[in-house]
Amino acid sequence: MSPYAAALGSADFSDPQRAWAFLPAQPLAGQAGGPLSGLSLSVKDLYGVEGWPLTASTRAPVPNPGQSVLVRRLLELGASAAGKTHLHEIALGITGMNGYGGTEHPTLPGHSPGGSSSGAAVSVALNQVDVALGTDTGGSIRVPAAWCGVAGFKPSKDHPDYSLAGVLPLSPTCDHAGPLARDVTTLARVHAALTRTQITPQPWADLRVGLWLPEGWTDRAVREAVQAFAAQLESLGASLSPIALPEMLDAYTPIVLSEAAAVHREALRQDDPGFTPFTLGLLRQGAALPAAEVEAAHARRAEYRAALDDLFTRFDVLLAPAVPTPPPRLGQEDAELEGGPLPLRRAVLRLTAPFSLLGVPALALPTVTPFVGVQLMMRWGQDDRLLGLGLGLEESDRPPHS
Repeated sequence: MSPYAAALGSADFSDPQRAWAFLPAQPLAGQAGGPLSGLSLSVKDLYGVEGWPLTASTRAPVPNPGQSVLVRRLLELGASAAGKTHLHEIALGITGMNGYGGTEHPTLPGHSPGGSSSGAAVSVALNQVDVALGTDTGGSIRVPAAWCGVAGFKPSKDHPDYSLAGVLPLSPTCDHAGPLARDVTTLARVHAALTRTQITPQPWADLRVGLWLPEGWTDRAVREAVQAFAAQLESLGASLSPIALPEMLDAYTPIVLSEAAAVHREALRQDDPGFTPFTLGLLRQGAALPAAEVEAAHARRAEYRAALDDLFTRFDVLLAPAVPTPPPRLGQEDAELEGGPLPLRRAVLRLTAPFSLLGVPALALPTVTPFVGVQLMMRWGQDDRLLGLGLGLEESDRPPHS
């Protein structure tokens, strides 16, 4: 367990980043002797935990999802739950702003940690816990992992060992549960315990890697960091080729906003339910979408899935930036990209949302450039191998034994 985790329940615990939504007097102890014994865990405040409040970082009323199957399973495996972390309000955003003031970057005051799993990323980046439980609907694990310099894993959609039962949904079509940690070794340990499998380092030699780095979609620092990461994969024996994918927000946005509005239907009956203005505007927008528009978005999603399936007949792994720029300032509305300024939300989501929309496993990894990350994707169901490739990279970065 992280030595800092023991102080979380103490009266003198300081939380200047506003990462923590709830800290019990004592952590929930995991079962002794389990494969995750000794690991401390933070829980994103979308997961139902018995005896702990659930706010989804909003002042509005939210539905009660019941008790989280995944949290209970992690406790049974030996992890101890330290408390609940803040998120971008109801998980509908990528900066970490919410009804309680929002979360700040762990080491860059005045900057965003990313979202929606903002407190989750901060809690592991600051070594307050070993593992953070987050969710990812359009990038909500991968974006904060990249901006906070940690690793994050979004499993395949409907993975049987990452249950969403007892998790307040945002978009049932796109929601995923998954962990963040400071290294892939810890992510693989959690995954191995949950799945009862062994994750071993995998070689990159002879792998076909599709590089998705659309011209003008990032700033120079991110482009160069991704290119350097690609060169590292080539040095390990992989072959890289550029690929093209469309911007999929025309499918993602109607699906997510319409489903989020349905989740929060009861609150939206009120004139002022308590959401922040931006969140309320998005939910009202979702509630007003005609059924035909949502149906058309699902049809486009099916077309995009076919295009991605075709790519995976030619490539083993896809590599892409996880974020378009380093961490933005709090309140910043636009991203300054090589292709020109773009609204921050769109600039971020067009890179990450496709892989939640289509449900393939994704692994976010930090790069040598601070607070810039990449994401690796594989075909649906290749979770074990993807984590093994992440372990292979981590192993190659370690200095040889003297």
